[in-house]
Amino acid sequence: MNEKNNLLAEFEGVVSGHRDGHGFVIRDDGQADIYLPSNEMRAVLHKDRVMARIVRTDRKGRPEGRVTEIVERSDSPIIGRLLQESGVWLVAPEDKRYGQDILIPKTGTGQAKAGQVVVVELTEPPALFGQPVGRVKEVLGEIDDPGMEIEIAVRKYGVPHAFSEAALAQARQLPDHVRPSDHKERVDLRDVPLVTIDGEDARDFDDAVYCEPAKVGRGKGWRLLVAIADVSHYVETGAAIDVDAYERATSVYFPRRVIPMLPEKLSNGLCSLNPGVERLCMVCDMLVNAKGEVHAYQFYPAVMFSHARFTYTEVAAILQNTRGPEAAQRKALVPYLLNLHDAYRALLVARQARGAVDFETTETQIVCDDSGRIEKIVPRTRNDAHKLIEEAMLAANVCSADFISQSKHVGLFRVHEGPTPEKQEILRNYLKAMGIAQTISDNPQPSEFRHIAEMTKDRPESQQIHMMLLRSMSQAIYTPVNGGHFGLAFEAYTHFTSPIRRYPDLLVHRVIKAILLQQRYQLPNLPTPGEAHAKLSKRLASRVKPPSDKPVKKPSVDTLAWQAAGLHCSANERRADEASRDVEAWLKCKYMREHLGEEFTGVVSSVTSFGLFVTLDAMYVEGLVHITELGGEYFRFDEARQELRGERTGIRYALGTKVNVQVSRVDLDGRRIDFRLVTGEEDLLLRAKRDKTGASDDEIDASSGRAAKSRRKRSGGNGGGTPRPADGAAAHVHELKSAVKRSAGKKNPRNGERNPGSKPRKNRR
Repeated sequence: MNEKNNLLAEFEGVVSGHRDGHGFVIRDDGQADIYLPSNEMRAVLHKDRVMARIVRTDRKGRPEGRVTEIVERSDSPIIGRLLQESGVWLVAPEDKRYGQDILIPKTGTGQAKAGQVVVVELTEPPALFGQPVGRVKEVLGEIDDPGMEIEIAVRKYGVPHAFSEAALAQARQLPDHVRPSDHKERVDLRDVPLVTIDGEDARDFDDAVYCEPAKVGRGKGWRLLVAIADVSHYVETGAAIDVDAYERATSVYFPRRVIPMLPEKLSNGLCSLNPGVERLCMVCDMLVNAKGEVHAYQFYPAVMFSHARFTYTEVAAILQNTRGPEAAQRKALVPYLLNLHDAYRALLVARQARGAVDFETTETQIVCDDSGRIEKIVPRTRNDAHKLIEEAMLAANVCSADFISQSKHVGLFRVHEGPTPEKQEILRNYLKAMGIAQTISDNPQPSEFRHIAEMTKDRPESQQIHMMLLRSMSQAIYTPVNGGHFGLAFEAYTHFTSPIRRYPDLLVHRVIKAILLQQRYQLPNLPTPGEAHAKLSKRLASRVKPPSDKPVKKPSVDTLAWQAAGLHCSANERRADEASRDVEAWLKCKYMREHLGEEFTGVVSSVTSFGLFVTLDAMYVEGLVHITELGGEYFRFDEARQELRGERTGIRYALGTKVNVQVSRVDLDGRRIDFRLVTGEEDLLLRAKRDKTGASDDEIDASSGRAAKSRRKRSGGNGGGTPRPADGAAAHVHELKSAVKRSAGKKNPRNGERNPGSKPRKNRR
């Protein structure tokens, strides 16, 4: 389409507002978003569906548009605080992307009081010369009430948080324990010492494990049992509980609270593999050889009895010291844990052999007090207990995918594609800019990423290199079309091990049961996926596949239904992640308000054209150092190196750079923390010299010492007088110092405007 036709064409999409007043139309066809200036946002709201026409290209090169038609108003509830200003009632939306306050008639406030957090239902949409009008639908409470951040998030992201009456009634009718009649056609594993290994705060137990030595082929190996809660026995296809579970698609985890996929009677009771009680399960029974390869496997329904509820910390202590107090308390079960550890080490060898990507990242845990306030944020450490359970679950998931593939039955795979061509090019440019000889091929394999990670692990900037490798990866999705799992280096992979908290796992269980009975599982008529599905569908459609000579086979109706279910589960998985991140960000902002003005050390975790995101070392909290806080010179963003570089001094800020910052501002509503760079002049000069010359800190100290000694000689030994460069190093320091001083107040050499860094501090925002 030529430019003239493009200007005449109209495009449909969803409005995405911005907290600064402008917005964008996210086009349904996956093409570049259309920028909407603030005047175009007056008659629309965030999430409205519209038709728009491109009218020009703005000065940033973005297609700028005009709304020609409002196709559909969003029915999403708006959450905000009820305020009264000059006798007028209004609600200020908590989500600043809405951009406009909602007027509330006096008759529409209900029982709400000024300052409370409320849910608003619109009664009149916005117009060019009129604000939107609404009424209070629900009162959530005071902003400082414990758990208010969760109440806001579940409504903001549309997370279902109340089960239907039909689902609750159905749950009440379920038995409280496993009945003798439930044992029918199940393998009795009650005498097998299966155990669960989870975190200290776990409440639902999906999986139990057992391992014993076994002869595999002609060599040694292990028999590994992974028993998973048999949710499908109690949740029938198309029943009320099933409909609610599908709508949620996953449990959502917040600090101090979980919104489960299943009613509590199932998730924490009847389905959970609690210790000391009988439970129904589906078992993946595997033979693992000395090389860590699954030699054979079988699936079957069983009844089990968990012999112990272990924690990761407890198991790690036992594996580290089999004569310690933890081992003494579990003496009868220690041999089985050692067998598990031996099998894990073999599986780890297989993982390395196939080249699976494995980056060690720091996950954090928010520790709250009884009122919901953050006490501290601590790193989650992954020990051998975490890893052995992870490898056992991976093995069972791979067997599940293979079982479904071999049977030719349609089902859901967990597919993780390799990096897109665009991300490949960005990564290649970055590796080249960093002077890394190894790069990735046109059709990269996981082993290539692993090799780069291994060869750079001892470099000072290894953390930033590994971060870039990780960011080049795609997000995994659920789909009936098996595309393999790139990161784990599996040809086929699915999710089988967590049916209590993930709906795709429940579907996989049903498919496996159907195959065992030589039947075919049919998806029920599930509710139509919502907005999250539409957003993800558009995102996936934008991934253009390379042309192929092979004719494309039209998918069957059955496959299309599974595709819709996969998209729905993938989208709701992201919805849960976004809601969890929103709550964590709110809690961290509230936590950092208590530390305004304090200084911390941190590491640059992301670099953009407008500044640096820094993660604090002690607090594990991320905030923004705006580019105007980097000093009085012009900084250029180098996308290839992912760094900001000062044009005069050569100072560089890249991923992994250590910095000192001060907490300068916390915006609770915007979930934003701002830092100010704290750097002494001497530190600044040393950084500049190191970044510009590549010299080490010791070399800089030595050259600075020689320069100081030379100055003392010329000035009579007292260090006074006007400093003059005595050698190349001192001259460079002197030049940098002059450049730093000269740069303050200079105009930007490109556009004649005063450099942002030279503005008075009060105007920097």
